[in-house]
Amino acid sequence: MLQPARTKYRKAFKGKIYGVATRGAELNFGSFGLKAIEPNRVTSKEIEAARVALTRHMKRAGRVWLRIFPNIPVTKKPIEVRMGKGKGGLEYYVFRVKPGRIIFEIDGVDEMIAKEAFERAQAKLSIKTKMVKRLGTQ
Repeated sequence: MLQPARTKYRKAFKGKIYGVATRGAELNFGSFGLKAIEPNRVTSKEIEAARVALTRHMKRAGRVWLRIFPNIPVTKKPIEVRMGKGKGGLEYYVFRVKPGRIIFEIDGVDEMIAKEAFERAQAKLSIKTKMVKRLGTQ
């Protein structure tokens, strides 16, 4: 699973996701991309499951770029623990996805294969997404 090698602070505020993505909203590497159309937190497990689904459907042909990285720590208190007594321990990492953000990019495969691969990856993510393609790509 993806997680930062080291962080400045061990725990983070819950935070909110406002607005639309200005950074990471265009295709930079591949011909096809998977773009988020709603805001939510995406966990490192979801990202890894989607990546595996993509590469397996593509039969390891072409190239996959991951455009997001889970850098926000999420904490959780143990079960059957009363309220209070401080914030819980670190449980997993997430990335706050804004609408318009490109999550994956792929290149070197046919458009139909890319579409099917993105549909499989889409099923692994907790957000609504759509496929986008570079202008001039057949």
